[in-house]
Amino acid sequence: MNRILLLGGTTEALRLAYQLPANAIYSLAGLGQVPDDLPCHCHVGGFGGIDGLKHFLGEQQVDLLLDLTHPYAEQISRHAHEAARQMGIPYWVLRRPLWHPSADDDWHDWREWPDMMAQLASFTRVLMALGREPLNHLDEIPRHQHWWVRCLGSEQMHPNVSLLSARGPFRLEDEYTLLKEQKIEVIVCKNSGSAATEAKLIAARELNIPVLMRTRPALPQADRIFTSVDTLVKALDLR
Repeated sequence: MNRILLLGGTTEALRLAYQLPANAIYSLAGLGQVPDDLPCHCHVGGFGGIDGLKHFLGEQQVDLLLDLTHPYAEQISRHAHEAARQMGIPYWVLRRPLWHPSADDDWHDWREWPDMMAQLASFTRVLMALGREPLNHLDEIPRHQHWWVRCLGSEQMHPNVSLLSARGPFRLEDEYTLLKEQKIEVIVCKNSGSAATEAKLIAARELNIPVLMRTRPALPQADRIFTSVDTLVKALDLR
C-alpha cells in the first residue's frame, strides 16, 4: 500500500495520524482544532459527497481508505464505503466497543429525536451531551426545561440553554462538579464508547442520575474491522 487516506475527528484517529507516513492524508471536518505538527498531510473540510470523495481518492492515488470517524457519523461512513467500493480501494474501519450498563445504572435507550423528547418530558434540568444536534431543536424546549448543551463552536442563543464549550477528555471530578452544581436531573448522550467521555456515566451512576442513551446507527460493512488503534497499527505494518 502506497498511500492512505484517514478519515478522522476522533481521539483514536489523531493518535493514528501521528504514526502515519509522510505521504498519508489525515482528513478532518474542521470543526475543532486542526493539528499543525502531524507527520502526514492534512485535509480540512468535506469532499462533496460520494462523487467528490471518489475524485479525491483518484486524484490523490489513495490505496487504502481508513474510517476512524465517530460511531454516529453515519453519512460520511456510508459515503466512504460506497466510494471505496466503486474505486476498488480497501475500506478498513475502527469501531469502538459499546458501553454497557451495570446493575447500578439507570439507562433508557432511544433512537429518534421525538422518542427522546417524550422520555425527557418529566425532567427540568438536562445535560445534553450530543454535540451540536440539540441546537437544531431549540424551538422544541418545553418552558419548564433548561438544557446544558456541551458542544464546540457556538454562541448563546436561547434563554433555556446554557452552552458548555468543551471537548474531551473529561475528568471524573469535573463531571461530578458539573452535575452537582447545576443540579442535573438527566443526561442525554450517545453510546460513543470513548474513554474520553465515559466519566459522565460513572458520575451519573454514583449520583443516581438517569441516562437517555442513543442507540448506534447501523454502519456499512468493511473489508476489515478493528476495535483498537494498536491492532490497526499492527495490520498496517507501519515501519
